[in-house]
Amino acid sequence: MSANARVASSMSQPTVRFHPEAQAEYLEALRWYREQSLIAANRFETEFNKGIRTIQAVPGRWAQYFETSRRFLLHRFPFGIVYEFSPGLILVLAVAHVRRRPATGYTGYRNPAA
Repeated sequence: MSANARVASSMSQPTVRFHPEAQAEYLEALRWYREQSLIAANRFETEFNKGIRTIQAVPGRWAQYFETSRRFLLHRFPFGIVYEFSPGLILVLAVAHVRRRPATGYTGYRNPAA
């Protein structure tokens, strides 16, 4: 699964769409891991995809993050998937590094229409 793909695993699970900035953040993180190690990059990609599938299965499970979004934290990497959801759609707003200052990452607002 790539960040630019729209994902619909089954009829009961919502479609996943990526904000352009979230897609760029994901690709930048994946690029960085590939420069370090192909094994690390594969593990990051696997963990990220597992996170997306988990969000699809139970999008309301994670605590609210900022006003209208939620955040799923990857277990083995310092990234969070920030998303909004409505019936039938999950919009990934950011793939945010959790150890960086907010000024260099997701600050709570991205226009969902972008």
